[in-house]
Order: sequence, then C-alpha cells, then structure tokens
Amino acid sequence: MSETKKKMLKITQVKSAIRCPKNQKATMKSLKLSHPNKWVIRADNPALRGQLRTVAHLVKVEELN
Repeated sequence: MSETKKKMLKITQVKSAIRCPKNQKATMKSLKLSHPNKWVIRADNPALRGQLRTVAHLVKVEELN
C-alpha cells in the first residue's frame, strides 16, 4: 500500500488579536495561538484553510515538506 503524504503548514501569529472581533479571537484560540511569534504545525485540510482565511491578517503561513 502506498501512503499519501499530507501537507503540513507552519502557522505563525504575527499580530495581536486584541482589537479583533469575537469570531477572529475564537479562531485564534482554536488554532492554539495566543501571542505574537507563537507558532503551530497543522495538517492541511479545507477546514483549516477556512480558519486561516478568517485570520489571514494576523498570521503567516508556511508550507512544510
């Protein structure tokens, strides 16, 4: 059997969410991002892409191999 290799994304918070609407703060919390320069690695999927679209102005996304 061949394994499908999932793309991984490194998500780094670059701005604070202090003056953001509640939905954006909730998205940042669900991504486990709490302060600038904190980063997480997540598997790429459509749900994650939707979350990233919501907070695109607060995060930097890098694709890992």
